[in-house]
Amino acid sequence: MFRHILVPVDGSSASMQATAKAGGLAQAFGSKVTLLSVIDVYPFVGIGADYAFGQAEYLTAATANANQSLSKAEAVLAQLGVASQRKVTEGHVVHQGITDCAESLGCDLLVMGSHGRHGIDRLLLGSTTQRVLSHCKVPVLVVPGE
Repeated sequence: MFRHILVPVDGSSASMQATAKAGGLAQAFGSKVTLLSVIDVYPFVGIGADYAFGQAEYLTAATANANQSLSKAEAVLAQLGVASQRKVTEGHVVHQGITDCAESLGCDLLVMGSHGRHGIDRLLLGSTTQRVLSHCKVPVLVVPGE
């Protein structure tokens, strides 16, 4: 039923729960799994040499964090006996990076976690999952976090 599952990960417990759910689906359907981490390349605005140095440090740390999150997710899938590939992409809008990747890879299911924020936290922090649901052209399975 599902040939290619995309799982966006950020290292959170919600994304690891989504990874485990995707692993179960991959076992059941013999699906290919791609783990994705999107790095926001423009998290702050500045000018001059100090900005360039800060940006370079940020990108190095963000890439290391992305790779660490992907390694955690790969370990979850490995415990289930599911092979995966990893992808790190850059984008200013995380939800757009996720939806673009799903389309470009030809994924037929996206499995992602939700942090379950409500009220003012959701208003201030936003909801990547909600934005993906609004913009993605493939089915999305949302796994609620604890």
